[in-house]
Amino acid sequence: MKRSLIAGAATPSYPKYPTEPPAPMARPPKLRVLFVCMGNICRSPTAQGLFRSLLEREAFGERVEVDSAGTHGYHIGAPPDARAQRTALQRGIDLSDIRARQAAVEDFLRFDYVLAMDRENLRYLSALCPRGQERKLHLLMEFAPELGIGEVPDPYYGGSSGFDRVLDLLEVAMQGLLADIRQRL
Repeated sequence: MKRSLIAGAATPSYPKYPTEPPAPMARPPKLRVLFVCMGNICRSPTAQGLFRSLLEREAFGERVEVDSAGTHGYHIGAPPDARAQRTALQRGIDLSDIRARQAAVEDFLRFDYVLAMDRENLRYLSALCPRGQERKLHLLMEFAPELGIGEVPDPYYGGSSGFDRVLDLLEVAMQGLLADIRQRL
């Protein structure tokens, strides 16, 4: 302690700089969502792009990670179907950076939500799912019960109106999914 100019009073001495940097602020946990269809070129990349856009608009982009995959490896590395990209772009959603990949067992360990577009893909994912991870697996349309539709139809072999229908269904399901995520966060 140094002596103060005031007689007999001691003033504490402080280090010039703190000895340790301040502790970093803890980041909130990140939730991870995986959308899955058969080939990962129509429904699931559309869902990925739409949900990513919604999360950015709602300021959840930093707290939720989004990806997509296919149950089959037909199109690995390919961009989304041109019709899916065109339809999404008409609604302001860019899918051009997405590339197809195949779902894997590890996805159940990494993602909090594994969302199948239809029952056939749900069955495939159920067979792939490790024991204890089943609670993560759902049909996407479970998040839009008000529609009374259990599956997102595959638009691949139809016309462009099928891609519009997919986006219409996904928009409703995404609102329900976001509500569920808000509760978890």
